[in-house]
Formats: sequence, C-alpha cells, structure tokens
Amino acid sequence: MSAYQKARPTLYEQLEALPEGLTGEILNGQLYTQPRPNGAHVVTASALGYELFGPFQRGRGGPGGWWIIDEPELHFIRDTEVDVPDLAGWRRSRLPRIPRDHRFTVVPDWVCEILSPSTESKDREVKMPIYAHFGVAYAWLIDPRAHKLEAYALDGGEWRGISWCVGGLQVSVAPFDAVTIALDDLWAPTE
Repeated sequence: MSAYQKARPTLYEQLEALPEGLTGEILNGQLYTQPRPNGAHVVTASALGYELFGPFQRGRGGPGGWWIIDEPELHFIRDTEVDVPDLAGWRRSRLPRIPRDHRFTVVPDWVCEILSPSTESKDREVKMPIYAHFGVAYAWLIDPRAHKLEAYALDGGEWRGISWCVGGLQVSVAPFDAVTIALDDLWAPTE
C-alpha cells in the first residue's frame, strides 16, 4: 500500500496524537486545539472547583450528591463530538459511577467555561450551542479579566440568562444556589 493509499487518521486519532501541552476538542466535526491556559484562568478554575467540591461533591456544608470534575472529556457522540469544558458537574443520580476510561458519555448537568482572549469566541459561539443541543441544563461563563460570572439555564432548548454577577459580590447561582460563593475568591491577584 502506498503512502497515498494509507487511511487518513480520524479526527479522534488526530486528537489523541496531539503533543503534550495542547488540549484538543472535536466540535461540529472540526478539530480545535489550544495551549494550556494562562495563570489567571487556572486560578479561577481551581478556586471554583474548590468552592464547589466540599459542599456538592463531599456534602460538607452543602447538599452533596454531585461529581465536580476538572476538564472532563465529554463524548456527546463517542469519538465524534468531544468537548472539554474547564469544569463539569453531574448529579450522582444520573452518573452513579465515574467511567473507567477518560470518556464521559453521560451529558453533564452543568458546565463551566473560563473565558480567555483566545477561547472566548469558541466558548460562546461554538460550545454553548453544542451544550444546549445535547441538553446540558446549566452553563456558566466566567471571565477572570472582567471579574464576571454569567449563568444560563436551558429553557426549551435555548439558553436563558439567569444571573450576571460582577466584581466582589457574594453570589448564590443555580444549580449551586444552596451555598454562597465570594466572587473575589475566584480571581488571581494581578501583577
């Protein structure tokens, strides 16, 4: 078989072959790649995960009953529609056990994207419609530069804004409105 006749790798094979330091997603049949996030992005994602993990995953000071996971590989369509949100959450009643491999095939109840200049348009214009299409009930967009949290609930297949929070507010936002989060705790100190 000549080199020309060899089968071209699938998008998922291309995703798996990405070099270390690149994150890949297959969105609407197209492979997207981005480098690892910057410091402010990572601090915000880590801080939010910390705020949610105790009360919602462990039941410490909150209702429990959730899985809160950093950067899960969501397979809305196995190896074909592959999204990697910064954070995602599942009610344990819908996802009683974590998958043995890296593929999460159960649609999450909540996703969160931390916006950065290089990913904001993709997060808003490509990923949010995909999340709505596959029935994710809640989505948060957090902008560490503007110190802003936007929360959305799925309503009839469309996103409905349920909260816009800016600055140093203490907020309670669905689906995690059983606790209060201090937004200032999510931001990295600036240089």
